[in-house]
Amino acid sequence: MSEQQPEKNQDKNVAEKRIAVILVRGLVNVSGDIKSTLAMLRLVRKNHCVILRDTPENKGMVIKVKDYVTWGILDNATFKELVTKRGQEYRGRTTDSKKRYSYKTLDVDSKKYRPYFRLNPPQKGFGRKGIKVSFSAGGALGNREDKINNLIKRML
Repeated sequence: MSEQQPEKNQDKNVAEKRIAVILVRGLVNVSGDIKSTLAMLRLVRKNHCVILRDTPENKGMVIKVKDYVTWGILDNATFKELVTKRGQEYRGRTTDSKKRYSYKTLDVDSKKYRPYFRLNPPQKGFGRKGIKVSFSAGGALGNREDKINNLIKRML
């Protein structure tokens, strides 16, 4: 049992990868299963962005809604710029009155921010083929890997 404890501590020390997920398409005529997954990801409007940890659970949810979102690995410089320009500081309570649930916030530089960001539509558009085609085919949807940073900078 004691051998497994140091492994957990080592995982915390390693810099976690962050995934930025942006809702590209609207939610009209979308199935209830997809809507509930988007609600769990806190994506409720077009051009909203959330920052997730790179875990198998989060990746599974993102892949489930791949026809409505674009995502990629976020670098630290873009993350700092996103928080400073579009972050809304959270001033509410952190747990409910019975201390059963804790509300999710982003902790950056000892300040708490809401876990989502409202962005503008990107300058020069999403892509040459529009928002219904995957990124690998020239559109906007799907995994962008490192190019998500460029898109976020155009949306700030």
